[in-house]
Amino acid sequence: MTFIIPEGLAPEVYPLAWLVGRWHGEGVVGYPGIDEAAFTQDVDFTHDGGPYLAYTATIRLVVAPDDAAGLTDPDAAGAPAQPGPVWSTESGYWRVPPERPDGLDDGQAPVEVLLADPAGHLSLYLGAVGNGRIDLVSDLVARTASAAEVTAGKRLYGLVHGDLMWAFDLAAFGHPMQTYASARLVRADGTPTDDEDS
Repeated sequence: MTFIIPEGLAPEVYPLAWLVGRWHGEGVVGYPGIDEAAFTQDVDFTHDGGPYLAYTATIRLVVAPDDAAGLTDPDAAGAPAQPGPVWSTESGYWRVPPERPDGLDDGQAPVEVLLADPAGHLSLYLGAVGNGRIDLVSDLVARTASAAEVTAGKRLYGLVHGDLMWAFDLAAFGHPMQTYASARLVRADGTPTDDEDS
């Protein structure tokens, strides 16, 4: 895969360079007590030259038309879809710490991810990046008194044929760790993918 390091990116975050840019795609969310639903997502990984990436992500539920005619009307087919309601949003920072913990493979680098959401959660994820894959496990989940009970999370991100795929497992509401959401995102900023370079 051909990839160009973004201009001005700090060398400390080169292992995360393939994330930089704007991504958009579709996925599904579902959990005990939460009906399965389709969503769209917009994700931005940006940098300002510091030794970290800034991250924002917004998930919007897909809303079906009120009547079936909206699905088959050729005039409506060309109209841009109205964005659905926001299901969740989060922001934070991704960085590669200077210390390398024991047990990482030679092709991996450590990763720290700090996330906050307006629902009242702060999370610290630790993990590893290498070969187009990032594995993260929550080290700390803090919440406000009014926030939903979330006790742990695991996230997997992968670059698959130029697309960003991710899965999020969650332990919440007294339930053990299990699938919560997943999505497939494509670059939305014109950055070439490995498929376009071929």
